[in-house]
Amino acid sequence: MHIHNHWLTEITHCLSPNFNLRPDEQAISLCVIHCISLPPQHFGGDYIDQLFCNRLNPADHPYFETIYQLKVSAHLLIKRTGDIVQYVGFNHRAWHAGLSAYQGRENCNDFSIGIELEGTETTDYTVVQYQQLAAVIKLLLTHYPRLQKNQIVGHSDIAPLRKTDPGLSFSWTTLFEYLG
Repeated sequence: MHIHNHWLTEITHCLSPNFNLRPDEQAISLCVIHCISLPPQHFGGDYIDQLFCNRLNPADHPYFETIYQLKVSAHLLIKRTGDIVQYVGFNHRAWHAGLSAYQGRENCNDFSIGIELEGTETTDYTVVQYQQLAAVIKLLLTHYPRLQKNQIVGHSDIAPLRKTDPGLSFSWTTLFEYLG
């Protein structure tokens, strides 16, 4: 796996329309870890792809009636199997952080890369997810020099009044052990 033209190679690409240009393409200096499961507490399937590509059918699950009109995306999803899907090129602004701030800077989407882990705040993540997350972050650290290890945060760190992900089930210690 490598980064070529702001896209990971050797993974699945599923292009989301939910992105726009960054104010400064060189400003990538934050990595935000999220979690998602659709429907809630269920894993597998392609509902996350459908959500990020504006194709989620509200009739498929009662919960979808509350979210199917959202225009959201992340740069990447790491499934519980370790498979990776990229939705938005790293040079573009994916719509993952919402109302957010980090170290006095607002609108974290402007300068961050958003990575979703298939999971919940209360379910342990898989070993292969940590391994793949660390491999991706190592590539990002090399490719985007303004991004540093101490700038890897959870969604809860940049939107603490709104978000709790990746949750208590996420082991920052495990991630940093894999990062070395």
